[in-house]
Order: sequence, then C-alpha cells, then structure tokens
Amino acid sequence: MNLQNLTPAKGSVKKGKRIARGQGSGHGGTSTRGHKGAKSRSGYKTKVGFEGGQMPLQRRVPKFGFKNINRVEYKAINLDIIQSLIERKNISDINPEVLRENGLVSRNELVKILGRGELKSKVNITAHKFSSTAKTVIEEKGGNCSEI
Repeated sequence: MNLQNLTPAKGSVKKGKRIARGQGSGHGGTSTRGHKGAKSRSGYKTKVGFEGGQMPLQRRVPKFGFKNINRVEYKAINLDIIQSLIERKNISDINPEVLRENGLVSRNELVKILGRGELKSKVNITAHKFSSTAKTVIEEKGGNCSEI
C-alpha cells in the first residue's frame, strides 16, 4: 500500500447535485426552486421574525417597563447569616473580604447588611450599606457599623 493508491471507501464519497445545468441533468428548468415568487429569485432573504405577512410576535406583544441604568444593586446579607459566621469561624470583625473568603459574596459585589435574624454577640461590621434595623441591632449589642 502506497500513498498513490489510497482511496476513500466505496460509497462514502458522493457527487454533489448539479443544479441548473440543463434539462438533461434532471435539475434544469426551475432548478428545484418551484415556480415564481420571491423564493425562486436569486438574492432572496426574509427579515428576521417574518411570519409570512402575519403581524410578527415582536409587534403583537405590547412594550412595557424600563431598565434604570443608574440602579445600584447590593448583595443582601442578613444578621442571622453573620451570627452563624461568627459562631463557625469565631470572627469579631466582618468586612467584604471576610464574606468573600467564606463564599457569601462574589468579587465585585456591593454588600448591604439587613436586619433579619438575631445577633448574640458584639461585632464590628464594614459594608457598603446598612438597613436602619440592622444598624440599631448591631449598635445595641455594642458593635460598630462603618460604611465603605
């Protein structure tokens, strides 16, 4: 066996259809495109979402709402989560880096401390925002709230 006598397996290679090469080919005349109409012409292309003249879905459904481009989104961390973190890791100072290390927030997320749950020990918390209830609970226990 040499390079010059290598061939594909029998029946694995087929000749392509020769469309629009005369009546003798079996694909002459209208060249498998049917009769008349836009689809039979060269350069035919439909618009995205075209539904054959029916009112397209994106025009049938009404527009509503808007996206506020100035919205600031915070990752909410409640006091009960902070309490469980204090009990597990024995931490007295909590900041976004500590929360990131423990998998509670991701890298560029802003942190807001909310007041759900109970705080049993004194803790110093540094975050981007605090709810009023969370702030009062932390300061009642002798802790400190500092905003970044």
